[in-house]
Amino acid sequence: MLRIDDPRFSWPLLTLDEPALDHNIATVAGAFAAAGVEHAPHVKTHMSRQIWERQVAAGAWGATVATPAQLRTALGWGIPGAGRRAFLANELVDPREIAWLRTALGDGTADEVWVYVDSARGVDLLAAGFAGAAPQVAARLGVLVELGVPGGRTGARTVADVAALAGRVHDAGLRLVGVAGYEGPVAGGTSDEELAAVGRWCDGLREAGAQVADLVDGPVVLSAGGSAFADVVTRRLGEPLTAADGGQVPTRIVLRSGAYVTHDHGHYLRTDPWTRLGAEPLRPAITVWASVLSAPEPGLVICGMGRRDVSFDIDLPTPLVVRPAGADGRIGDARELSGVAVTALNDQHAYLSLDEAADGALRPGDVVGFGISHPCTTLDKYRTALVTRGDEVAEQVTLSF
Repeated sequence: MLRIDDPRFSWPLLTLDEPALDHNIATVAGAFAAAGVEHAPHVKTHMSRQIWERQVAAGAWGATVATPAQLRTALGWGIPGAGRRAFLANELVDPREIAWLRTALGDGTADEVWVYVDSARGVDLLAAGFAGAAPQVAARLGVLVELGVPGGRTGARTVADVAALAGRVHDAGLRLVGVAGYEGPVAGGTSDEELAAVGRWCDGLREAGAQVADLVDGPVVLSAGGSAFADVVTRRLGEPLTAADGGQVPTRIVLRSGAYVTHDHGHYLRTDPWTRLGAEPLRPAITVWASVLSAPEPGLVICGMGRRDVSFDIDLPTPLVVRPAGADGRIGDARELSGVAVTALNDQHAYLSLDEAADGALRPGDVVGFGISHPCTTLDKYRTALVTRGDEVAEQVTLSF
Protein backbone atom coordinates (compact mmCIF):
# COMPACT_ATOMS: atom_id res chain seq x y z
CA MET A 1 0.00 0.00 0.00
CA LEU A 2 1.16 3.52 -0.75
CA ARG A 3 2.49 5.74 2.02
CA ILE A 4 2.32 9.51 2.19
CA ASP A 5 6.10 9.65 1.63
CA ASP A 6 5.95 7.57 -1.54
CA PRO A 7 8.13 9.09 -4.30
CA ARG A 8 5.06 9.86 -6.43
CA PHE A 9 3.89 12.44 -3.86
CA SER A 10 5.51 15.77 -3.02
CA TRP A 11 5.41 18.28 -0.19
CA PRO A 12 3.32 20.26 0.55
CA LEU A 13 0.74 17.50 0.80
CA LEU A 14 -2.87 17.49 1.99
CA THR A 15 -4.03 14.48 3.99
CA LEU A 16 -7.36 13.56 5.57
CA ASP A 17 -7.27 11.08 8.43
CA GLU A 18 -9.87 8.42 7.63
CA PRO A 19 -10.84 7.46 11.21
CA ALA A 20 -11.40 11.14 12.06
CA LEU A 21 -13.30 11.75 8.80
CA ASP A 22 -15.63 8.81 9.42
CA HIS A 23 -16.05 9.77 13.09
CA ASN A 24 -17.08 13.31 12.20
CA ILE A 25 -19.58 12.22 9.55
CA ALA A 26 -21.15 9.63 11.83
CA THR A 27 -21.20 11.91 14.89
CA VAL A 28 -22.99 14.78 13.17
CA ALA A 29 -25.40 12.46 11.37
CA GLY A 30 -26.28 10.85 14.70
CA ALA A 31 -26.66 14.16 16.52
CA PHE A 32 -29.00 15.55 13.88
CA ALA A 33 -31.02 12.34 13.68
CA ALA A 34 -31.47 12.35 17.45
CA ALA A 35 -32.68 15.95 17.29
CA GLY A 36 -35.10 15.28 14.43
CA VAL A 37 -33.13 17.52 12.08
CA GLU A 38 -32.43 16.85 8.40
CA HIS A 39 -28.96 17.49 7.04
CA ALA A 40 -27.97 18.91 3.66
CA PRO A 41 -24.17 19.09 4.06
CA HIS A 42 -22.48 22.03 2.39
CA VAL A 43 -20.26 20.20 -0.08
CA LYS A 44 -18.53 23.45 -1.10
CA THR A 45 -16.20 22.57 1.79
CA HIS A 46 -14.63 19.71 -0.15
CA MET A 47 -16.31 19.37 -3.58
CA SER A 48 -15.36 15.70 -3.59
CA ARG A 49 -17.61 13.00 -4.98
CA GLN A 50 -15.96 10.37 -2.78
CA ILE A 51 -16.46 12.35 0.43
CA TRP A 52 -20.02 13.24 -0.57
CA GLU A 53 -20.75 9.53 -1.05
CA ARG A 54 -19.73 8.95 2.58
CA GLN A 55 -22.14 11.70 3.69
CA VAL A 56 -24.95 10.25 1.57
CA ALA A 57 -24.38 6.85 3.15
CA ALA A 58 -24.73 8.49 6.58
CA GLY A 59 -28.22 9.75 5.73
CA ALA A 60 -27.84 13.21 4.19
CA TRP A 61 -30.99 14.65 2.56
CA GLY A 62 -29.09 16.29 -0.29
CA ALA A 63 -26.09 18.46 -1.07
CA THR A 64 -25.92 22.17 -0.32
CA VAL A 65 -23.88 24.22 -2.78
CA ALA A 66 -23.01 27.90 -3.06
CA THR A 67 -22.77 28.51 -6.81
CA PRO A 68 -24.46 27.31 -10.01
CA ALA A 69 -21.16 25.75 -11.10
CA GLN A 70 -21.05 23.72 -7.87
CA LEU A 71 -24.68 22.72 -8.47
CA ARG A 72 -23.83 21.39 -11.91
CA THR A 73 -20.83 19.51 -10.52
CA ALA A 74 -22.65 17.91 -7.58
CA LEU A 75 -25.61 16.79 -9.67
CA GLY A 76 -23.23 15.67 -12.41
CA TRP A 77 -21.67 13.13 -10.06
CA GLY A 78 -24.85 11.11 -10.71
CA ILE A 79 -25.11 9.64 -7.22
CA PRO A 80 -28.63 8.19 -6.80
CA GLY A 81 -31.03 9.12 -3.99
CA ALA A 82 -29.77 12.07 -1.99
CA GLY A 83 -27.18 12.69 -4.70
CA ARG A 84 -29.95 13.90 -6.99
CA ARG A 85 -31.24 16.42 -4.46
CA ALA A 86 -29.51 19.76 -3.96
CA PHE A 87 -29.94 23.07 -2.20
CA LEU A 88 -28.44 26.18 -3.82
CA ALA A 89 -28.00 28.47 -0.82
CA ASN A 90 -28.04 31.62 -2.95
CA GLU A 91 -30.39 33.40 -5.29
CA LEU A 92 -30.28 32.09 -8.87
CA VAL A 93 -30.23 35.18 -11.10
CA ASP A 94 -28.53 34.09 -14.34
CA PRO A 95 -31.17 33.20 -16.98
CA ARG A 96 -28.73 30.72 -18.52
CA GLU A 97 -28.42 28.84 -15.24
CA ILE A 98 -32.18 28.94 -14.66
CA ALA A 99 -32.68 27.40 -18.10
CA TRP A 100 -30.11 24.71 -17.30
CA LEU A 101 -31.85 23.94 -13.99
CA ARG A 102 -35.22 23.62 -15.72
CA THR A 103 -33.69 21.10 -18.12
CA ALA A 104 -31.97 19.20 -15.29
CA LEU A 105 -35.23 18.88 -13.39
CA GLY A 106 -36.91 17.54 -16.51
CA ASP A 107 -34.34 15.08 -17.83
CA GLY A 108 -33.61 13.20 -14.59
CA THR A 109 -30.31 14.88 -13.76
CA ALA A 110 -31.97 16.20 -10.58
CA ASP A 111 -34.92 14.90 -8.58
CA GLU A 112 -35.37 18.09 -6.53
CA VAL A 113 -33.51 21.39 -6.19
CA TRP A 114 -34.15 24.20 -3.72
CA VAL A 115 -33.00 27.78 -4.28
CA TYR A 116 -33.09 31.07 -2.37
CA VAL A 117 -34.82 34.29 -3.31
CA ASP A 118 -34.28 37.60 -1.52
CA SER A 119 -35.61 40.10 -4.07
CA ALA A 120 -38.58 40.75 -6.34
CA ARG A 121 -36.19 40.68 -9.29
CA GLY A 122 -34.97 37.23 -8.28
CA VAL A 123 -38.53 35.92 -8.10
CA ASP A 124 -39.35 37.40 -11.50
CA LEU A 125 -36.28 35.86 -13.15
CA LEU A 126 -37.07 32.44 -11.72
CA ALA A 127 -40.74 32.69 -12.71
CA ALA A 128 -39.83 33.70 -16.26
CA GLY A 129 -37.40 30.82 -16.58
CA PHE A 130 -39.98 28.27 -15.44
CA ALA A 131 -42.96 29.77 -17.29
CA GLY A 132 -44.89 26.99 -19.03
CA ALA A 133 -42.85 24.22 -17.39
CA ALA A 134 -44.59 20.87 -17.08
CA PRO A 135 -46.22 20.45 -13.66
CA GLN A 136 -43.87 17.62 -12.71
CA VAL A 137 -40.88 19.82 -13.49
CA ALA A 138 -42.21 22.83 -11.58
CA ALA A 139 -42.96 20.55 -8.62
CA ARG A 140 -39.28 19.60 -8.35
CA LEU A 141 -38.20 23.20 -7.81
CA GLY A 142 -38.44 24.46 -4.24
CA VAL A 143 -38.10 28.13 -3.35
CA LEU A 144 -37.08 29.48 0.07
CA VAL A 145 -37.12 33.15 0.98
CA GLU A 146 -33.86 34.14 2.63
CA LEU A 147 -33.78 36.13 5.86
CA GLY A 148 -30.55 38.09 6.26
CA VAL A 149 -28.93 40.28 8.87
CA PRO A 150 -28.83 44.10 8.72
CA GLY A 151 -25.34 45.06 7.61
CA GLY A 152 -24.61 41.43 6.79
CA ARG A 153 -24.62 39.43 3.61
CA THR A 154 -27.58 38.50 1.39
CA GLY A 155 -31.19 38.02 2.46
CA ALA A 156 -34.30 40.14 3.03
CA ARG A 157 -33.66 42.33 6.04
CA THR A 158 -36.97 42.03 7.90
CA VAL A 159 -39.60 39.40 8.57
CA ALA A 160 -42.13 41.64 6.82
CA ASP A 161 -39.92 41.67 3.71
CA VAL A 162 -39.72 37.87 3.82
CA ALA A 163 -43.50 37.57 4.03
CA ALA A 164 -44.00 39.96 1.10
CA LEU A 165 -41.55 38.04 -1.08
CA ALA A 166 -43.19 34.75 -0.13
CA GLY A 167 -46.48 36.13 -1.44
CA ARG A 168 -44.78 37.09 -4.69
CA VAL A 169 -43.31 33.58 -5.04
CA HIS A 170 -46.75 32.05 -4.53
CA ASP A 171 -48.47 34.46 -6.92
CA ALA A 172 -45.86 33.66 -9.58
CA GLY A 173 -46.85 29.99 -9.48
CA LEU A 174 -43.57 28.83 -7.96
CA ARG A 175 -43.50 26.22 -5.18
CA LEU A 176 -42.66 27.90 -1.88
CA VAL A 177 -41.18 25.42 0.61
CA GLY A 178 -40.10 27.70 3.45
CA VAL A 179 -37.58 30.22 4.74
CA ALA A 180 -33.84 30.05 5.25
CA GLY A 181 -30.74 32.02 6.11
CA TYR A 182 -27.24 31.95 7.51
CA GLU A 183 -26.65 32.78 11.15
CA GLY A 184 -22.87 33.22 10.80
CA PRO A 185 -22.84 37.03 10.48
CA VAL A 186 -24.74 37.37 13.77
CA ALA A 187 -21.83 36.33 16.01
CA GLY A 188 -18.12 35.73 15.77
CA GLY A 189 -17.71 33.70 18.98
CA THR A 190 -19.51 31.61 21.54
CA SER A 191 -19.95 33.92 24.53
CA ASP A 192 -23.34 33.83 26.21
CA GLU A 193 -24.19 37.15 24.59
CA GLU A 194 -23.22 35.93 21.12
CA LEU A 195 -25.12 32.65 21.45
CA ALA A 196 -28.15 34.63 22.62
CA ALA A 197 -27.87 36.82 19.49
CA VAL A 198 -27.91 33.71 17.30
CA GLY A 199 -30.98 32.54 19.21
CA ARG A 200 -32.75 35.82 18.50
CA TRP A 201 -31.98 35.47 14.80
CA CYS A 202 -33.47 31.96 14.91
CA ASP A 203 -36.59 33.41 16.50
CA GLY A 204 -36.88 35.80 13.56
CA LEU A 205 -36.59 32.90 11.13
CA ARG A 206 -39.29 31.02 13.03
CA GLU A 207 -41.53 34.10 12.93
CA ALA A 208 -40.98 34.34 9.18
CA GLY A 209 -41.87 30.67 8.84
CA ALA A 210 -45.12 31.19 10.73
CA GLN A 211 -46.05 34.13 8.50
CA VAL A 212 -45.59 32.20 5.25
CA ALA A 213 -47.09 28.91 6.44
CA ASP A 214 -50.41 29.44 4.63
CA LEU A 215 -48.52 29.61 1.33
CA VAL A 216 -46.64 26.35 1.83
CA ASP A 217 -48.14 23.01 0.85
CA GLY A 218 -46.85 20.76 3.63
CA PRO A 219 -44.41 21.39 6.47
CA VAL A 220 -42.59 24.72 6.42
CA VAL A 221 -38.85 24.29 5.90
CA LEU A 222 -36.70 26.27 8.33
CA SER A 223 -33.09 26.09 7.20
CA ALA A 224 -29.90 27.50 8.71
CA GLY A 225 -26.17 26.87 8.39
CA GLY A 226 -25.24 25.13 11.59
CA SER A 227 -21.47 24.72 11.39
CA ALA A 228 -20.52 26.97 14.30
CA PHE A 229 -23.88 27.23 16.11
CA ALA A 230 -25.56 23.88 15.45
CA ASP A 231 -26.65 23.59 19.08
CA VAL A 232 -28.48 26.92 19.07
CA VAL A 233 -30.18 26.55 15.69
CA THR A 234 -31.15 22.93 16.32
CA ARG A 235 -32.81 23.67 19.63
CA ARG A 236 -34.31 27.04 18.76
CA LEU A 237 -35.68 26.12 15.34
CA GLY A 238 -37.02 22.86 16.74
CA GLU A 239 -39.34 24.62 19.17
CA PRO A 240 -43.08 24.38 18.33
CA LEU A 241 -44.18 26.96 15.79
CA THR A 242 -47.56 28.65 16.28
CA ALA A 243 -49.54 30.35 13.52
CA ALA A 244 -51.43 33.61 13.94
CA ASP A 245 -54.67 31.69 14.53
CA GLY A 246 -53.08 29.74 17.37
CA GLY A 247 -52.68 26.49 15.45
CA GLN A 248 -49.40 24.63 15.34
CA VAL A 249 -47.37 24.87 12.14
CA PRO A 250 -45.65 21.64 11.04
CA THR A 251 -41.99 22.24 10.22
CA ARG A 252 -38.91 20.58 8.71
CA ILE A 253 -35.56 21.72 10.09
CA VAL A 254 -32.79 21.41 7.49
CA LEU A 255 -29.26 22.41 8.48
CA ARG A 256 -26.41 22.86 6.05
CA SER A 257 -23.29 22.24 8.17
CA GLY A 258 -20.27 21.55 5.98
CA ALA A 259 -16.93 22.22 7.69
CA TYR A 260 -17.64 19.54 10.32
CA VAL A 261 -16.55 16.88 7.85
CA THR A 262 -12.86 17.60 8.42
CA HIS A 263 -13.18 19.90 11.47
CA ASP A 264 -9.96 21.87 12.14
CA HIS A 265 -7.40 23.06 14.70
CA GLY A 266 -8.68 26.64 14.75
CA HIS A 267 -12.04 28.33 14.18
CA TYR A 268 -14.29 25.26 14.40
CA LEU A 269 -12.30 23.74 17.24
CA ARG A 270 -13.01 26.93 19.20
CA THR A 271 -16.70 27.23 18.34
CA ASP A 272 -17.45 23.48 18.72
CA PRO A 273 -21.27 23.33 18.89
CA TRP A 274 -21.27 19.54 18.90
CA THR A 275 -20.24 18.95 22.50
CA ARG A 276 -22.74 21.66 23.51
CA LEU A 277 -25.29 19.57 21.64
CA GLY A 278 -24.32 16.52 23.70
CA ALA A 279 -22.35 14.74 20.96
CA GLU A 280 -18.80 13.44 21.12
CA PRO A 281 -16.11 15.96 20.22
CA LEU A 282 -15.20 16.08 16.55
CA ARG A 283 -11.63 15.30 15.52
CA PRO A 284 -9.48 17.40 13.22
CA ALA A 285 -8.98 15.23 10.14
CA ILE A 286 -7.03 17.62 7.92
CA THR A 287 -3.25 18.09 7.91
CA VAL A 288 -0.96 19.91 5.51
CA TRP A 289 2.58 18.54 5.42
CA ALA A 290 5.51 20.72 4.32
CA SER A 291 9.29 20.57 4.28
CA VAL A 292 11.61 22.74 6.30
CA LEU A 293 13.49 24.71 3.64
CA SER A 294 15.77 26.86 5.75
CA ALA A 295 16.83 27.72 9.30
CA PRO A 296 18.62 30.96 8.42
CA GLU A 297 19.00 32.45 11.89
CA PRO A 298 18.26 31.57 15.53
CA GLY A 299 14.55 31.42 16.25
CA LEU A 300 13.49 31.41 12.59
CA VAL A 301 12.59 28.55 10.26
CA ILE A 302 11.12 28.75 6.75
CA CYS A 303 8.83 25.97 5.48
CA GLY A 304 7.76 25.31 1.90
CA MET A 305 4.07 26.12 2.40
CA GLY A 306 2.30 29.40 1.80
CA ARG A 307 -0.89 31.16 0.85
CA ARG A 308 -1.24 28.96 -2.21
CA ASP A 309 -1.22 25.85 -0.02
CA VAL A 310 -3.13 26.57 3.19
CA SER A 311 -5.91 28.76 4.60
CA PHE A 312 -5.08 32.03 6.31
CA ASP A 313 -8.38 33.96 6.24
CA ILE A 314 -9.23 33.33 9.90
CA ASP A 315 -6.05 32.02 11.58
CA LEU A 316 -2.55 31.09 10.48
CA PRO A 317 -1.69 27.37 10.47
CA THR A 318 -0.66 25.57 13.67
CA PRO A 319 2.57 23.51 13.67
CA LEU A 320 1.64 20.16 15.21
CA VAL A 321 4.45 17.65 14.68
CA VAL A 322 7.84 17.28 13.02
CA ARG A 323 9.12 14.16 11.28
CA PRO A 324 12.76 13.76 10.29
CA ALA A 325 13.38 12.74 6.70
CA GLY A 326 15.92 10.05 5.91
CA ALA A 327 18.39 9.94 3.05
CA ASP A 328 15.78 8.19 0.90
CA GLY A 329 13.10 10.77 1.68
CA ARG A 330 11.15 8.48 3.99
CA ILE A 331 9.87 10.24 7.10
CA GLY A 332 10.42 9.00 10.62
CA ASP A 333 8.25 9.01 13.74
CA ALA A 334 6.37 12.18 14.64
CA ARG A 335 7.48 14.36 17.50
CA GLU A 336 5.04 16.93 18.90
CA LEU A 337 6.07 20.54 18.61
CA SER A 338 5.85 23.20 21.28
CA GLY A 339 7.17 26.71 21.33
CA VAL A 340 6.76 26.95 17.54
CA ALA A 341 4.31 29.26 15.75
CA VAL A 342 3.60 30.46 12.22
CA THR A 343 3.95 34.24 12.11
CA ALA A 344 3.50 35.00 8.41
CA LEU A 345 2.91 33.46 4.98
CA ASN A 346 4.16 34.38 1.51
CA ASP A 347 2.87 32.72 -1.64
CA GLN A 348 4.90 29.54 -1.01
CA HIS A 349 6.73 30.16 2.26
CA ALA A 350 5.74 29.97 5.93
CA TYR A 351 7.70 31.85 8.61
CA LEU A 352 7.99 29.90 11.86
CA SER A 353 9.22 31.47 15.08
CA LEU A 354 10.81 29.18 17.66
CA ASP A 355 11.26 30.03 21.32
CA GLU A 356 14.59 29.42 23.01
CA ALA A 357 13.67 25.89 24.12
CA ALA A 358 12.54 24.89 20.61
CA ASP A 359 15.42 26.52 18.74
CA GLY A 360 17.28 23.89 16.75
CA ALA A 361 14.32 21.47 16.79
CA LEU A 362 13.73 21.85 13.05
CA ARG A 363 16.33 21.17 10.38
CA PRO A 364 16.18 21.59 6.60
CA GLY A 365 14.58 18.48 5.13
CA ASP A 366 12.41 17.75 8.15
CA VAL A 367 8.68 17.52 7.43
CA VAL A 368 6.22 19.47 9.58
CA GLY A 369 2.53 18.61 9.93
CA PHE A 370 0.32 21.68 10.22
CA GLY A 371 -3.22 21.97 11.53
CA ILE A 372 -5.38 24.56 9.81
CA SER A 373 -8.28 26.90 10.56
CA HIS A 374 -11.28 26.95 8.19
CA PRO A 375 -11.03 23.89 5.92
CA CYS A 376 -13.00 25.44 3.04
CA THR A 377 -10.11 27.69 2.08
CA THR A 378 -7.50 24.96 2.38
CA LEU A 379 -9.23 22.22 0.42
CA ASP A 380 -9.89 24.50 -2.55
CA LYS A 381 -6.14 24.87 -3.08
CA TYR A 382 -5.71 21.22 -4.06
CA ARG A 383 -7.01 18.94 -6.78
CA THR A 384 -6.55 15.73 -4.79
CA ALA A 385 -6.34 14.76 -1.13
CA LEU A 386 -5.00 11.58 0.40
CA VAL A 387 -7.33 9.79 2.80
CA THR A 388 -5.00 8.06 5.21
CA ARG A 389 -4.82 5.41 7.91
CA GLY A 390 -1.69 6.40 9.73
CA ASP A 391 0.91 6.82 6.99
CA GLU A 392 -0.89 4.49 4.58
CA VAL A 393 -2.98 5.93 1.77
CA ALA A 394 -6.46 4.39 1.89
CA GLU A 395 -7.90 6.46 -0.95
CA GLN A 396 -7.02 9.35 -3.23
CA VAL A 397 -10.02 11.65 -3.54
CA THR A 398 -10.62 14.23 -6.23
CA LEU A 399 -11.49 17.79 -5.18
CA SER A 400 -13.55 19.26 -8.03
CA PHE A 401 -13.04 22.99 -7.58
